[in-house]
Amino acid sequence: MTSSPSSGPAPQATPDDPVFEGVYGPYAITAHDRREVLGYRLALTAVALGQLGLLLQWRQLGADHLWPWLVLMAIGLGLALRWIHIYLVPLHRALQLFWLLGCLGGLALAWRVGPAAMLPALASNPLWILAIGPFFAALAGIGFKEFFCFRRPEAIGVTLLLPLALLGRLSGLLPPGTTLTLLGLESLLLLVLCLRKFPMEAAADVGDKSVFLHLARQRSAAALPSP
Repeated sequence: MTSSPSSGPAPQATPDDPVFEGVYGPYAITAHDRREVLGYRLALTAVALGQLGLLLQWRQLGADHLWPWLVLMAIGLGLALRWIHIYLVPLHRALQLFWLLGCLGGLALAWRVGPAAMLPALASNPLWILAIGPFFAALAGIGFKEFFCFRRPEAIGVTLLLPLALLGRLSGLLPPGTTLTLLGLESLLLLVLCLRKFPMEAAADVGDKSVFLHLARQRSAAALPSP
C-alpha cells in the first residue's frame, strides 16, 4: 500500500535507486522513500516499547506516574502515521484524525485528574476509554494495514486484541486483570511485528508507487477547472 506521507514534490530518483515495474509503469524507490520507511518502523517500535514499558511499570510499581510512556506512545504513533504508506488518502487522513482525537482525549483526562493520576482514573472510570479510544483505533488500523499487506499473524492479533480489551473493559465484561493481560499480549505482538519489519526491503513498505502516481494524476486532473 502506498500514499504520499510527505507534502511537496517527490524527490527525483538517481541512477543508483532500484527500479520496479508497477501496475501503471516503472517506479524507483528513492533515498527519501527509504528514510520514510525507516522512520515509520522506528516510530511504530517506539509505540510498542511505550506500551510494554507502561504495562510493566503498572504491574511492578502501580498505576502512578505513567504519563511519560503515554507521551512516547503519542509521539511514536503520530510519526508512524506521518510516514506510513497507504494507497487511499481518505483512509490515511482518517487514521490521523483518530490519533488526534485520542490525543485530545488524553489531554482532557490529564487536565481533569493530573498527568500522574491518568491511569488510576482510567482504571476506576472506564468511561474515559471513550475519550482515548480513537488513539487505539488508529493503532488497530495500522495493525489491519500490516495484516492486509503482509498477512502477518501478529498483525491480526494487534488488530483484534486492542478493541477486544478496551471494549470488554468499557462494557464491564472483562475484569481489569484480563484487560491488562490482553493489552500485554497485544503489545508483545506489536513489538514482534516491528522487529520482523526491519530486515524487509523498503520497497515492501512503500508498495507499488505507480498506483499512487496514477491516483495523484487523477486527483490533479479532477481539480483542474473545466474549459
